[in-house]
Amino acid sequence: MLPFIAEFIGTTLLIILGDGVVANVTLTKSGMKGAGSVQITFAWGLAVLLPAFIFGAASGAHFNPAVTIAIAMNGGLAWSLVPGYIISQMLGGFCGGIIVYLLFKDHFDATENAGTILGCFSTGPSIPNTPRNFFSELVGTFVLVFAILGTGNVVGAGTVGVNYLLVFGIIVSVGMSLGGLTGYAINPARDLGPRLAHAVLPIKNKGSSNFSYGLVVPVFGPIVGGILAVLLFSVIPW
Repeated sequence: MLPFIAEFIGTTLLIILGDGVVANVTLTKSGMKGAGSVQITFAWGLAVLLPAFIFGAASGAHFNPAVTIAIAMNGGLAWSLVPGYIISQMLGGFCGGIIVYLLFKDHFDATENAGTILGCFSTGPSIPNTPRNFFSELVGTFVLVFAILGTGNVVGAGTVGVNYLLVFGIIVSVGMSLGGLTGYAINPARDLGPRLAHAVLPIKNKGSSNFSYGLVVPVFGPIVGGILAVLLFSVIPW
């Protein structure tokens, strides 16, 4: 039970901090409005780092179905635990989205642009092109998972927490290099959970939750990318 609780709370914290920074720099009347993509990218890295330090020992700090599937494929997690991990992550993403709305409700009410509102919950492409958007999420998650697996080659990293600092670096690097394409979800729970919250919340001026995009690109792109990363990592003669 503890790993599932850890994944739920950890993913909730991830979304509070991650979607929170997007709301903080984009919503009307926010005190940090206009701070920009650099603050968002670094804050997302920290949003992964902080719950990872808290819950790493309890669950492995996946907070991401693509990572969970990849770790199971690599033999690091029993397949029987995978459904519980993913459900916990999705619920955490949903609850995190609700908390962000409650925190910033006055600012959501003052914001008229439906795209800006949706962007505080989930990702979207700067140029809609489903095959290329899918490829972007695939490549971003491939880099994430391949690099996470590679941290296992750093002697002693897991015993002193260096591995979590390395994951922070991976998230920031992917965001800085690829984030402008699709918002680098690289995590189905990070996107679909808050997107569902956006769909059910009574948000003033909200538009479509864009499930035609959200149920495909940020869900299956990361999963495929994670699987490919494990397959390549497993054939390299380390």
